[in-house]
Parts: sequence; C-alpha cells; structure tokens
Amino acid sequence: MIIPVRCFSCGVVVAHKWEEFNELVVSGTEVSDALDKIGFSRYCCRRMYVGHLDLIHEVAPFSQQSGN
Repeated sequence: MIIPVRCFSCGVVVAHKWEEFNELVVSGTEVSDALDKIGFSRYCCRRMYVGHLDLIHEVAPFSQQSGN
C-alpha cells in the first residue's frame, strides 16, 4: 500500500527516499544500483523497497468515508 515510514527490523527512516528510488528505476537504473545510490546498504532496509507493492491507486477508490 503505502511505503512504511521506518524499516521493520532496524528502525531507520526509509519513506523519504521512495520518490527518488522510483525515479531512478523508471529511468532505467537497476534496482540494486538505485538502492545503492539512495544510500540503503542494509539488507533489511533494501527489502522494504524490493518487497513493496504500490497498490494505493487500486485501493484509494474504495476508501471513501460516509458523510454522516
């Protein structure tokens, strides 16, 4: 859904680099090289990005609040 703010294992803040990571990957950079460029060297932080599925656009239409 939405990238977690912190790594589940070590607690390092990871969410602030998501846009930069996506831009690098879209521009053709390999995922491992993109993770190196944004500064994630720990495997626990790297898995937060590699294992993430960006589903927010698919779920957002179903999250309407009722107007009571």
